[in-house]
Amino acid sequence: MTARSGPAPRAPALHRLQQTFVADILPRVEAHGQVYFRDVRCPHTKEELLAEMTALCWEWFLRLVRRGKDVLQFVSALASYAARAAASGRRLCGSERSKDVLSPVARRRHGFRVGRLPDCGTLNGNPLEEALQDNTRSPVPAQVSFRLDFPAWLAGLSDRDRRVIADLMLGERTLDVAQKHRLSPARISQLRREFLDGWRHFCGEADGRP
Repeated sequence: MTARSGPAPRAPALHRLQQTFVADILPRVEAHGQVYFRDVRCPHTKEELLAEMTALCWEWFLRLVRRGKDVLQFVSALASYAARAAASGRRLCGSERSKDVLSPVARRRHGFRVGRLPDCGTLNGNPLEEALQDNTRSPVPAQVSFRLDFPAWLAGLSDRDRRVIADLMLGERTLDVAQKHRLSPARISQLRREFLDGWRHFCGEADGRP
């Protein structure tokens, strides 16, 4: 027979425990979580991890109180264990599947990332998107030539120019590109023309015109 941890606290006692948890434990748990998950870039993922960490601490707090433990004596340890548990995929209602490709635990364990395909593709922006698309308009030799020549042409440009070209190819507005790269809209329009002339010249049209 397994020993029971004791009966669940009654409503008045539970209210007092909630007050104690919120006033004396929760601030330290949240502070620890902010430090532990400081490298999590996605704000939504971080928020979920902090919420699961708090939920685990509350569950363990009640369990320890039923056992007669003074949790206030080891709040740091409680927060540390909860942070590690949340990071490893443990949740208040079960655990994340380590073989689920959408699980952050699976991504960390196996070293891969999951992302969405962009709405507008570029040649060097997403190899998977390019592989999934069939170009039925351009002849195959022209496609091969472009896939070889365009990266070679980009390699001769500055890093800033390559970033500007990438944004323009994604369909971003001139004003947005200008603000992003701290240039004037007129300069972006001028660069757009220079890029076009440069590409045509690279392809053998010496005067930069059709």
